[in-house]
Amino acid sequence: MVTIYEVPAAILNKEVASELKNIDELKPPAWASFVKTGVFREKAPTNPNWWYVRLASLLRKVYINGPIGVNRLRIKYGGRLRKGNRREHFRKGAGKIIRLGLQQLEALGFIEKPNDTSGRTLSAKGRSFMDRAANKILKQLKK
Repeated sequence: MVTIYEVPAAILNKEVASELKNIDELKPPAWASFVKTGVFREKAPTNPNWWYVRLASLLRKVYINGPIGVNRLRIKYGGRLRKGNRREHFRKGAGKIIRLGLQQLEALGFIEKPNDTSGRTLSAKGRSFMDRAANKILKQLKK
């Protein structure tokens, strides 16, 4: 059985994002074309499919680091805020984007939220979805 650890993350995220784009229940919010992904960013993402890439990345991060909460994911998607010639300081990523993405993935059944406050984990459906994508990529890479 192939796991996501055996394939490069960039290729996996691209493949999973293209599969998520075909699911009708997943739609980016109306504000997604205007918003920055964190206070440390200067502009909004230029990729028109950035929402699906972020959802694919969220699935991968929950698969590897789960159970994980929104706050720890904000840290993972954070970056350095530059203020001219002053020192750079770390800032967290946008929480609304992560929270809404996790809620959409929960509605599909890929992620589940246990009763305790330990964070979100990948469900069996989500794990098989990610493993199938990794298996497909590994077959393509072996050719």
